[in-house]
Amino acid sequence: MSKGAENVVSPGSSPRRVITAEGKKLKMPADWELLPPGDATMTRRTKAAGAHYVVQERKGRRLFVRGVWAPKAVIESVRAELEAERATEEYAKRKAATARRRDKVQSEYVEDFTAAIKAFLAFPPIHAELADRLARAVAEHATPIGSGTVARTKQIPVERRASHAVIAWMRHQTTGYDTMEIPRKIGQRAKIRRLLAQRSKELLAIYRSGEAPGDDCPLAAALK
Repeated sequence: MSKGAENVVSPGSSPRRVITAEGKKLKMPADWELLPPGDATMTRRTKAAGAHYVVQERKGRRLFVRGVWAPKAVIESVRAELEAERATEEYAKRKAATARRRDKVQSEYVEDFTAAIKAFLAFPPIHAELADRLARAVAEHATPIGSGTVARTKQIPVERRASHAVIAWMRHQTTGYDTMEIPRKIGQRAKIRRLLAQRSKELLAIYRSGEAPGDDCPLAAALK
């Protein structure tokens, strides 16, 4: 493998074995080490330093990065270099400034997302207080950085993110979905989710009409 070349593999039958995209089984050299994911800068510099293997594992529709195999000497050199940089006052100031910018962007996004949820709910004034509580509850659950929820994707407009987030929150908070025993049959889970989504939409429609669902309303109960 040439210097800096990307080479994606999947986990093998033992910790030091991997499988290439062509199905070839490889054993990592004794002087190589697996750098775990988590430090983007460390990973990027290790990959740029020379030969390496990126370990990825697909589970269902999701792809997980398990780490990067590279010479141990390279990983240690990059780590020492980074530790020296991160010990400086200049780095601390840059990190603090980045955190402030990130917090500002996050705060603005939470505000915009909450507004998008309220627009989706479109509850009349009589249910405004409940709409506010629901919007804040959904936003609090869905918007944290790294949460992996639909609210964090940029592939669809914020309006659709908001509607999907509300339905997902209601599925877990106002139905028995989390305790259901769903048969391990292709398409069964998706079918159940569609049925529950329809029930949630019908419940929201009652509130939009200005009516009160009743004392046993699961949405009101979930927001108490």
